[in-house]
Amino acid sequence: MSRIQQIFARARAENRAAFVAYVCAGDPDFETSIEVCRTLLANGVDLLELGVPFSDPLADGPTNQLAAQRALENGMTAARVFELVRRIREFSQAPIVFYTYYNLVFSNGVDAYVQAAKSAGVDGILTLDLPPEEAGELAAACQCHGLETVFIIAPTSPDARIAKIAALATGFIYYVSQEGVTGVRAQVAANIPEAIARIRAHTSLPVVVGFGIGTRAQVAEVAVHADGVVVGSALVNCIRDHRTDTARLLAVLAERSADLVAGRQR
Repeated sequence: MSRIQQIFARARAENRAAFVAYVCAGDPDFETSIEVCRTLLANGVDLLELGVPFSDPLADGPTNQLAAQRALENGMTAARVFELVRRIREFSQAPIVFYTYYNLVFSNGVDAYVQAAKSAGVDGILTLDLPPEEAGELAAACQCHGLETVFIIAPTSPDARIAKIAALATGFIYYVSQEGVTGVRAQVAANIPEAIARIRAHTSLPVVVGFGIGTRAQVAEVAVHADGVVVGSALVNCIRDHRTDTARLLAVLAERSADLVAGRQR
């Protein structure tokens, strides 16, 4: 099994959801970002979703937009993102999925980008703004080089489109539980069980739920139904608030991530 398949199999065996943590690669700077990832993985995170910094992150709210801006201002490039993954691989074999935009893939050459990502140690790729109708080249490159694909399904996706999206995914399905952009919400969406059931009618892949989840109670609420739960902005806020004091940042992040991860148990 792939690393992605292994973590979902382990979560099922332990009667829990997998916990997925999103952070932006290189936020607030390269070296601190490595320690951020180390801290998250040491406190129970199953899968790292690394945001590839981009100047026009249209699916992201202010929290993650500013994280990308901080990373770019501190010198992150495509090559540095790959180097960050290689550094993580020195201490962890946890699965890593890129959360990215198609311009970053296309402009470097789709096949070359996928090959470089796989070589660095990336396990999967989620390209936020790439619809299934336009994803043939990326899907073929991923199949060729052994990189798993992740596609998003929205609350507004009709059944016919769910089937089309699910047919292209090989890693897992990312269900965006809230309309709009990323960011912490006061409460999770009410229709998650029904939405997951609709998705599972079209695929046997794990269904991971993200967008708007930021507390232990919310993680627990979603974990009852989903195969995985994504928390991003709540963790990125810790980086934002303590970025000038690395020791404090890592201590706060350790406490916060451990608390959130505790919600994954059913």
